[in-house]
Amino acid sequence: MIIARNVPAIYFAMTDSKIFFYLCLSLIVGVFASSAFAVLLDFSFNEAVFLFICACLAVSGIILISVFWGQKNVVVLGFCLIFFALGFFRHQAQELGIKNNELKKYNNSGEEIILTGAVVREPDVREKSGKLTIGNIEVQNYGSMSRSFEGKILATIPRYPEYKYGDKLRITGKLETPAIFEDFNYKDYLEKEGIYSVLYLPTVELLENQANRGHVFAIFGKILDFKGRLRQGIYQNLPLTQSSVLAAMILGDNSAISDELKQELNFTGSRHIIAISGMHIVIIVNLLMILLLGFGLWRGQAFYIAIIIISVFIFMTGLQPSGIRAGIMGGLLLLGQKVGRKSASFRSIILAAAIMLAINPMLLFHDVGFQLSFLATMGIIYLESSIRDWLKFLPENNFFKLKSIISMTMSAQIFTLPILIYNFGNFSLVSLLVNILILPAVDWIMIFGFIYAGSAAVSSILGWIISFPTWLLINYLLKIVELFSKLNWLAIDFKNIHWFWLVVAYLIIGILSWKLFQRRKLKFLDY
Repeated sequence: MIIARNVPAIYFAMTDSKIFFYLCLSLIVGVFASSAFAVLLDFSFNEAVFLFICACLAVSGIILISVFWGQKNVVVLGFCLIFFALGFFRHQAQELGIKNNELKKYNNSGEEIILTGAVVREPDVREKSGKLTIGNIEVQNYGSMSRSFEGKILATIPRYPEYKYGDKLRITGKLETPAIFEDFNYKDYLEKEGIYSVLYLPTVELLENQANRGHVFAIFGKILDFKGRLRQGIYQNLPLTQSSVLAAMILGDNSAISDELKQELNFTGSRHIIAISGMHIVIIVNLLMILLLGFGLWRGQAFYIAIIIISVFIFMTGLQPSGIRAGIMGGLLLLGQKVGRKSASFRSIILAAAIMLAINPMLLFHDVGFQLSFLATMGIIYLESSIRDWLKFLPENNFFKLKSIISMTMSAQIFTLPILIYNFGNFSLVSLLVNILILPAVDWIMIFGFIYAGSAAVSSILGWIISFPTWLLINYLLKIVELFSKLNWLAIDFKNIHWFWLVVAYLIIGILSWKLFQRRKLKFLDY
């Protein structure tokens, strides 16, 4: 029998960690509320209105804190209102910044402009072309004067000559607004990254290379040069398809993956394996701690070294949002190991979300990867244990954790299914089975892949020897994906799903998951 009233009163106390959690959650809800007005309801505030709303919320919070200072719960509510206002303000400020960006005024004008800027991200090099993200922009169409502009430009240029991160360039061309396609809003996709204009085949002149542009550019440039050596090692001994998959998994480099393979991965619900994610970071973190502790380092020493290596790895992936997000979660995992206790998973994911949205509030509604990553994690936190209890009849051992793989895959897919259908309009019935079959191989691909890439960069012979198990594992993964991608009759199409049904779906999933989670927690109070 469950006797909840026998639980000590301190169990329900407002602890410091809970207060911090509520503040982070309030900031996220503030960003969500502002985003919902802008995206779902297609309603935008002018500056005076949104400032008035934020001021009212903040003042209400300050009044609650001042009047009810002795009542902790009310004071926390006051601070939550302030953080809600901060989240609302942060998103609205970003929206207004995008709307009023002056560089966009040159888009589609037909006027050829001359600008200077720096390559602020790793160049995206394709087979016949390349894409450069240009920042620190100055437009020189003012006689002898130049003018600085906020925001970035994406320039599509020929494959050669090659440019590097940190290079200062003079570019001449016509700015255009990114296109909005029938099934993809390229404009919103770029705007969330601060890119407001595109250039196609402009004239480019190198003014100054990265080596002469200061320590920050030079250090990041060296990291990317190291990434280049690892990439070269990967492509030495493996066929193009296998090497492109490995480069995507451990370097975040998707440029060589064919459109056909991307479609197969999308259909089978396994595209996530070639994106830098929390799963990849957790594998790297665990591997690093095993190696560093094996070398005789103390846990504290291993923590700092692992943090440095993870940071370098995130820089090496080109500071992709998915990589930063995964790095934050990996850092939280390491911090939990250092202090000798496991942090509450849900609070960690909320903290990571709050940090990401404070940096870039546009991620919440305009980055499907951000949405899928956190929804999948939430599913694993709240549903995985209950599903595993229902799968007691399945075998489980240290070598092949079938029960854990199925329960984690099912819980993640239940939470991500509505957002997948809403964004892509289809769902494949084979995705669960495919993930069950390939996920056990992913850990070993990551481990052998890093060893192979490092070895090939040092010795071609050593790289050739270690390439065989790597090739075997990746080939297994690709064969599974190829086999099930042919079952296209198992795909269900959904057209024009309204956001209202998305909200209903997540309300149902959230309520049922919370009840299952609480029921499982209360089992520990049965005494």
